[in-house]
Amino acid sequence: MRPTTLAVLLSTVVLACTAAHAEIPGNLVKIGVLSDFSGPFADQAGKGSFIAAQMAAEDFAKESKGLKAEIVFADHQNKPDIGAAIARRWVEQDNVAAVVDLPNSGVALAVNTVMKDKNRTMMASGSATSDLTGKFCQPTTVQWALDTWALGNAMGRAITERGGKSWYFVSFDYALGKALQRDTTEAVEKQGGKVLGSVSHPLGTSDFSSYLLQAQASGADVIALGDTGADAINAIKQVSEFNILGGGKTLAALFMQVADIDALGLKAAQGLLLSEPFYWDLDDRTRAFSKRFAERMGGRVPTINHAASYSATLAYLRAVEAAQTIEGDKVVQQLQSAEIDDPLFGPVTVRKDGRAVHTMFVFEVKKPEESKGKYDYYKLVQTIPADKAFRPITDGGCPLVK
Repeated sequence: MRPTTLAVLLSTVVLACTAAHAEIPGNLVKIGVLSDFSGPFADQAGKGSFIAAQMAAEDFAKESKGLKAEIVFADHQNKPDIGAAIARRWVEQDNVAAVVDLPNSGVALAVNTVMKDKNRTMMASGSATSDLTGKFCQPTTVQWALDTWALGNAMGRAITERGGKSWYFVSFDYALGKALQRDTTEAVEKQGGKVLGSVSHPLGTSDFSSYLLQAQASGADVIALGDTGADAINAIKQVSEFNILGGGKTLAALFMQVADIDALGLKAAQGLLLSEPFYWDLDDRTRAFSKRFAERMGGRVPTINHAASYSATLAYLRAVEAAQTIEGDKVVQQLQSAEIDDPLFGPVTVRKDGRAVHTMFVFEVKKPEESKGKYDYYKLVQTIPADKAFRPITDGGCPLVK
C-alpha cells in the first residue's frame, strides 16, 4: 500500500472517530425539566419533578462510563408559546439535549413540534393527552407514565362496571380535558354506558357552582371531572358543599394524584376511584425511592409526575450512553430496542408510536379510619397488565405505525 493511500485511510478513521465522539459535545448531556412551578400543577410536578430528575442524574453517575449529566429547569406558565420558546432557546443556545416532565398537554403538543424540528428528545413524563402517541406522534418523543386513553379505559370500565351507566363531564377547556373526555367516552360506550352531556371550564377555575349544577340537573349517574390539579380539588370540595352526590350519584375524578388527595383530605376524598401507574407504597423499590425523595422534599411523597420524571430521565441517559448520540430519533430508537426494568414502573416497553407501555392500577381512596398515617391513602382495587392498559398501537392513528 502506498504511503499516500495509507495516510488517507488513517485520516478517514480519525475523522470518523472524532465525529462519533462529537455526537455528545463535551461528553455532557443537559436535560431540561420544563414544568409548572407556580400554577395549578405545581404540587403534582414543579420542584418535585426537578428534584426527581436530579436524583436520576446522580444515580446514573454511579453506573456511567464517564458520561456526565446536568439538569436545568424552567416554568412554562401553562402557556404553549412560552413553553415552545423555552424549548427552542434551550436547544439552540444552551445545548439542551432533552426535555422532560411537561405537565399541561397544550404545552406538550407545542414543544413536541419544536423537539422534532431540532431532532432532540422529548420525554413526556408529565403529559397526558393520548394525541402525543396518536395523530401528533413524532420519532423524537416518548410518552412515559400515562395518557388519557389509559386513564379513560381504567376509570370508564371500573365505574361503569359498578353501575355508573350514564355520564356527564365537567372538563378543562383545553387539550387535556378534551382528550380525557373523548377517551373516557369511548371506554364508557364500550361497556354499554352513555354520555348525557358535558360542560367545559377554563384552566384556573375557582367557582364550579354553575358547572356542577348543570351536571346535577342532567340526571346522570356519574359526574366525571375531566381536569386535574387545583381545579379538580376545587371542584371536589364544592361537590361536597352543594351536596351534588345525593340520590346515588357517583363522582369520577379522572386524573388525580396523591398530592391532590393530600390537599383534599381523606374525609372529602374517601371512596374516590383513581388510576395510576405508580404509588409510593406499592412495593420495596417504590418505598425506597420515596424515602429518598421525601428527605429532599420536606417529607412529601412523590406523585406520578415526580416518579415519571426520575424514571424517564434515567432511561434517557442510559439510552444516550448506549447510542452515543443526542440525536433525538436515534435515542428513541435505542429506547425502543432496550429491555427496560424500571425501578418504579416495572418492565417497560417503548413502542413505535412512542408510547411507553407498563402496568397500570386502579386504586380506591381509603376512609379516614382505614389510614395508618399521612400519605397512607390508597388501597389497590385492580391491576391492569401492560398489554391491556394502553390503546392498541394500531388504533391511535400514529403515522409512524404501518
